Amino acid sequence: MRFPFALSAKIAGHIIKHKLRKTPKFAMVLQLEPLHTCNLTCTGCGRIREYSTSLKDMVPLEKCLAAAVDCDAPMVSICGGEPLIYPKIEELVAGLREQGRIIYICTNGVFMRKKMRDYMAADYSPEMESKLQELVKAELVTEKEAEQIRKSDAAAKSKVVIRPSQWMYWNVHVDGLEFTHDLIVEREGVFKECVAAIKMAKILGYQTATNTTVYKETEVKELDDMFAFLSSLNVDGHTISPGYEYDAAKKDMVKRLGKQPEDFFLTRKMTRQKFAKIQEWGEKFTIFGTPVYQEFLAGKRELTCTAWAIPTYNVKGWKAPCYLMTDGHYDGYQEMLAKVQWDKYGVVNGVARDPRCENCMVHCGYDPSGALGTNYQRGDNWKNFKYNFGAKPKPYAASEELTKRAFNGVTIGKGHLAEAKAAINSPRAAMNGAQAAFSRKEESHSHEAHVGSHCGSGDTSERDALLAKIAATKKD
Repeated sequence: MRFPFALSAKIAGHIIKHKLRKTPKFAMVLQLEPLHTCNLTCTGCGRIREYSTSLKDMVPLEKCLAAAVDCDAPMVSICGGEPLIYPKIEELVAGLREQGRIIYICTNGVFMRKKMRDYMAADYSPEMESKLQELVKAELVTEKEAEQIRKSDAAAKSKVVIRPSQWMYWNVHVDGLEFTHDLIVEREGVFKECVAAIKMAKILGYQTATNTTVYKETEVKELDDMFAFLSSLNVDGHTISPGYEYDAAKKDMVKRLGKQPEDFFLTRKMTRQKFAKIQEWGEKFTIFGTPVYQEFLAGKRELTCTAWAIPTYNVKGWKAPCYLMTDGHYDGYQEMLAKVQWDKYGVVNGVARDPRCENCMVHCGYDPSGALGTNYQRGDNWKNFKYNFGAKPKPYAASEELTKRAFNGVTIGKGHLAEAKAAINSPRAAMNGAQAAFSRKEESHSHEAHVGSHCGSGDTSERDALLAKIAATKKD
């Protein structure tokens, strides 16, 4: 099967139940943001800007769990911010499992290995030793870390941890191959850490997925290579969505980066061009979602937005009308459904009801439309059933050439800071002390994941300082 039977059956049962009850609007996936703090400052992400006054705020554990009960979505996507920063993330995952939810932990991957080592320390027994040795051999765990796992104390063994489960996925943010991904997340080395975390997760038996946002400059050939490489790592599935110019992201791009949004985000026409091969990818790789949504992305049909099916809950409450646009926050899911004028939003027959919706074709607005039968066409139900319950595509064969294409950035000295490093390592820069300053920043890190240390501040000082040194060097 393309997806685990229990998960597919649970979601199908949820849809059928509400269809029989003739429920007009109901939640499919809860986007739960327990915090907006993040250790990265990704280009195209507006969360840090939109919630800049509440970056230190967190949703209490009991409110997170109550939100899941409130909307009763069968699946919860824990996002943010970086959810692995949330102090009660383990308890949150455990609580959602007690409620019977399917869980996606949407993470940038930087803290994953730390959380998996916590699991190993809590559950270590002689039966785990072979996997631990495999991780050490693959350089995914150091000898020192392995010894700490073997000698874990009572506190480590009693800790609530995130264990492998058929009901839980690590959902790792990967926006391209090494050069592109590190450029978008604005920090070198993150792609390499994501790959290491995915490899470790698969060895330990976790279900692992990836999520990708496609921007204007993303090459289609690179997406082909990315999916092939991730498939060769035995990643269990992928979510892909077009990069959309929502207000908070546009403001961040202009103010913080001095870039024009139209040079980065996709229009509706561009989306259809970029996603012309989405159905081919769906056959070759385990793309999550529905074939109906894929047809929409490829420009073969129209869909009506159903943002209410993937609601967002965060530090300010239920965010409306959708994950990317904010016209208000509400105390309850049913209150939001009742008070929001849903017919004011989306695109119908090619006409945007709200100008902000004009170029939106994102997953969180339109993929549930494909599952719920909006704009239904004959054969859609069978198409969705066959896709989700059908055979899973075989993993792509790993090869040295494919790996070489994947690590096309900092690993081979061609990261987005390569020019800055070359300038700093020049004889003139060394004389000015810049080389020593840079080397202090680039000291080797442990697996505690110090990649990206400017937590939630929007701070790009490291890169800005390096680029400023380039400019100074060129003036000399």
